[in-house]
Amino acid sequence: MDRLSFEEKTTVFLEKGKPFFFLINFDQTQLVALDFEEAKKQGIYFDIKGCSNITKQKVLAPIPEFRTEPLPFSKYEKGFNLVRQEILKGNSFLLNLTYPTPILNNLDLENIFYTAKAPYKLYYKDNFVCFSPECFVTIKDNFIYSYPMKGTAAANMANAEKMLLENAKEIQEHNTIVDLIRNDLSLIAKEVTVTKYRYLEKINTKDGGLYQTSSEIRGKLSVDWKQNFATLLFKMLPAGSISGAPKEQTVKIIKEAEQYDRGFYTGIFGIFDGKKIDTGVAIRFIEKTENGYSFKSGGGITHQSLAEEEYEELLKKVYVPTF
Repeated sequence: MDRLSFEEKTTVFLEKGKPFFFLINFDQTQLVALDFEEAKKQGIYFDIKGCSNITKQKVLAPIPEFRTEPLPFSKYEKGFNLVRQEILKGNSFLLNLTYPTPILNNLDLENIFYTAKAPYKLYYKDNFVCFSPECFVTIKDNFIYSYPMKGTAAANMANAEKMLLENAKEIQEHNTIVDLIRNDLSLIAKEVTVTKYRYLEKINTKDGGLYQTSSEIRGKLSVDWKQNFATLLFKMLPAGSISGAPKEQTVKIIKEAEQYDRGFYTGIFGIFDGKKIDTGVAIRFIEKTENGYSFKSGGGITHQSLAEEEYEELLKKVYVPTF
């Protein structure tokens, strides 16, 4: 679907008050907009905070403990060093560097969709499954909200909460994203303000969990926002938390450093349920490829980042939250 078709179709859905699902890849070159039933017929299942196009949940076998073949540190370090040089030149202040990690087990993506615990879940035609903890934006009662999630620490570390909240690198990284998202919302909304700043959330994993920090940012939309929804959405893409700042130049650096196609990973997906829009960032992502399965993950890089620590964060995010 091209951009014009996407804009026309979403506008019609919104004007009629008809619930629909939508999906946009990282480069904004692959666009999907379907009503709930058509999405299901095409093998696209979603569950967004309990709103799903699948009424009967299957009871499937437990997810196997999958083995991984991590990206060699030397390859990660090469990309990291390129990013750090660009940051030191002033071409970026924060960049989200990601890589795929091969998974060696023969997984069932539909099984993972039903089993994983996350507010934003998506199964796409047996090509990939996503179980994301991160909201992109929600729109309700003419207000738009964004919840950038940036800053991570292993929950089983001593004083993990205190260390995360007081870590200078994590504070700078989070502040940069909050500022970027605030600016993005200011392109389409008025009265933009940070309504909650840097609160902790815990995400369960098999290794003891992760703490992450989020903020809430709110803006007021014009009453006719439904007529321009797609245009407003594209002005904010790609999501700041998985690209960086300044956005346009940082995306160019990402492509040079990563040397792979993110595809739908770090794009966005969401629904209109008849009253409100709710969207998630497509992270925590397992994809089926011609060479097997891969789990795409990453983290934010600033001038204070250390390659070894960022590499470990990338690996810690390779998990399925099943409890």
